[in-house]
Amino acid sequence: MKSKVSRTSLRLFSQFTKILHPKSNWFQNPKAEILSGLVVALALIPEAISFSIIAGVDPKVGLYASFSVAIIISFSGGRSGMISAATGAMALVVVSLVEEHGVSYLFAATILAGIIQIIFGRIGIGDLMKFIPRTVMIAFVNALAILIFLAQIPHILLSNQSDRGNLSMNLVFIGVGLFIIYLFPRFSKAIPSPLVAIVSVTLMAILFKIDLPTVGDMGELPNSLPGLSFPDVPLTFEMLKIIFPYSLTLALVGLLESLLTAQLLDDLTDTSSNKNMESRGQGLANVVTGFLGGMAGCAMVGQSIINYRSGGRARLSTLSSGVFLFILVIAFGDFVAKIPMPVLVAVMIMVSISTFDWSSIRPANLKAVPVTETAVMVTTVGTVLMTHNLAYGVGVGVLLSAVFFVRNLSRVVRVTISNSSSSTELRYLVTGELFFASVEGLVQDFNYDFIEGQKVKIDLSGARIWDTSAVVAIDTVLNKFLERGIETELVGLNRHAKRLHTKTTGRSSVGH
Repeated sequence: MKSKVSRTSLRLFSQFTKILHPKSNWFQNPKAEILSGLVVALALIPEAISFSIIAGVDPKVGLYASFSVAIIISFSGGRSGMISAATGAMALVVVSLVEEHGVSYLFAATILAGIIQIIFGRIGIGDLMKFIPRTVMIAFVNALAILIFLAQIPHILLSNQSDRGNLSMNLVFIGVGLFIIYLFPRFSKAIPSPLVAIVSVTLMAILFKIDLPTVGDMGELPNSLPGLSFPDVPLTFEMLKIIFPYSLTLALVGLLESLLTAQLLDDLTDTSSNKNMESRGQGLANVVTGFLGGMAGCAMVGQSIINYRSGGRARLSTLSSGVFLFILVIAFGDFVAKIPMPVLVAVMIMVSISTFDWSSIRPANLKAVPVTETAVMVTTVGTVLMTHNLAYGVGVGVLLSAVFFVRNLSRVVRVTISNSSSSTELRYLVTGELFFASVEGLVQDFNYDFIEGQKVKIDLSGARIWDTSAVVAIDTVLNKFLERGIETELVGLNRHAKRLHTKTTGRSSVGH
């Protein structure tokens, strides 16, 4: 027992020292990492406020969660350069909980969700990422890009504003923001172009007193530090019954988005990440956030892409985003409130354009991929757009991919007659994957009434038996031959197939 504890402690210590290694995780390019964190922090503010409004809580709940989760995950996460904070998907889960039981139950649900995520990470849920097909990953990215753009439409058209008189000026400054974002890198890449756009447009609006929607219009920013306290809820079984379904959903949705985002960044940076460590890190961040009076958070694909495009690759960029968000909100809230929304909309439009996988919709590529993969992609994107929930879309995509996979496997089972060295023996060769979906027509593939020889051999060396449905189908074939007095023998069974056959039928699998 002591040695097991010792090994666990050494492993945790090794992971922690690896995280703190200055060259590989923190200080590859400090200037780029810090500036990238500042860009992310500025873009996080309106989103955190929006997600708070969705959940039906005070804006400070989303803001506290965002800087808390970002700071903690920079140390505890398994993926460098990934941004985690309060998200819309998590906010949607808790709407009814807040309405029916109040914000204290939200904090309790956040803590429990974090504990569940730690447990999931401990049992290795991150290993399940390998079962998500590439087609679903591409659809996930494309759906997210579309959602990011759709979320900007109310800010583009000022549909949430009582005064629509400034619509033309709003559109002009969105264009100015995009112009700076895409033009500035041609002159210099020392400073992230989104940061240049945010500062430039803000100064223009303030100096020339241009009437534009601002961050401050979305909600009041907090001016005090969050306090560490236990949620004001009764510690009873009834309370647990109320929050557990919400906590479990938060844990699953949060991990799904976080692990998919980690995989996306793995592909973009050509590096690997520790998915189980990320699961535990997300859990720890949510536990602490719940005690700080924040809502549950997870990885944000859009903000992670902003970080990546701005040069953020290491943990320093994630830490910087949380620290800057904290400083901006608490110390410079009055200035931050004056940032025009059009320039932040321009940043998110840039994120939407760069996130979308444009190669996936090129006619040449669409012709090259199987129709089933296109169907999976369209269904996944359609589900996300209808539900506004990335988790639902990914779930449907994985399920549909599994259905197509099973269907394809079920078509590769073949039964052929092979040459035999004896004229009195007929040899059948069975090839393919034998399981519940592929053995439906197996019994009809054998000829039971017109046998030239007196003995039948069924060779399964080219087949793989997966389940009892396959065993039962094979046994049905044997029984049909036995009913006609024909000697039969199974050959080529591997050890697993023999054991499964004997266990299912209660008799030897060699011959009858």
